[in-house]
Amino acid sequence: MPPSRPTRPARRPDPRPYAVRKRPLTFVVLAAVLVLVLVFGAMAALFSSGNSTADNQRNPTPGDGTLQPLPEGHPALALARRDADDPLALGAADAPVVMIEYSDFQSAFSGTHARGVHHELIEEYVERGALRIEFRNFPVYGPESDAASRAAWAAGQQGRFWEFYDAAFAEEFHRDTGRFSEDGLRELAEAAGVPNVERLLADMESPEADEAVATDAEEGVELGATTTPAFLLNGYPIVGAQSTDTFRETIDQLLDAA
Repeated sequence: MPPSRPTRPARRPDPRPYAVRKRPLTFVVLAAVLVLVLVFGAMAALFSSGNSTADNQRNPTPGDGTLQPLPEGHPALALARRDADDPLALGAADAPVVMIEYSDFQSAFSGTHARGVHHELIEEYVERGALRIEFRNFPVYGPESDAASRAAWAAGQQGRFWEFYDAAFAEEFHRDTGRFSEDGLRELAEAAGVPNVERLLADMESPEADEAVATDAEEGVELGATTTPAFLLNGYPIVGAQSTDTFRETIDQLLDAA
């Protein structure tokens, strides 16, 4: 009886966002990723710090709830792009507080945030110049999430990103049901008022779209984001679809310190 062969260990699932997994790691890209790992080494668990419960995944704070100052030169402080022409951003480029949002368009909790707290923060802080919101695509749920991210980016090239954001998150839905198929994207683009839907469908398949989405996703990976939505407010993390009061507490402290 021939000796039995050793069984091969089960292959662990790849936790990286789809946009990162499908991106070819050329020598140049691999070198860049290695540099990022070194630069962001101190931030690898940034989003998982603090209480890990579903209701309160937040950054560590002293007992009185006061934010602990980030050390000068902390890499998280340099992530805000502050590009006045960024179509995936809302608010003044020089706002004292920048909130970076990492979201997946198929994430139920990202949708909960988008339909509620997102608009409250705009009314309370963005419209008076106190807060800027910068969106980052972080597609973690496979091809439909990736297609939605690229379509959202393409909508932004026609000045309709935030309208697409609202349309995509307008209602609850199950993942991978064709909502972000070509037909579904046509409907969402029309609902968002995108002027040229055919251009959107072409732009979302461009190398520029792939690069933009993968760059955003890699940034989230290097920060240690494992779920969506995840936020950085002047470098301070908030994870999950938290209440307006949770965001308000952090924003108000940052404004007081500005």
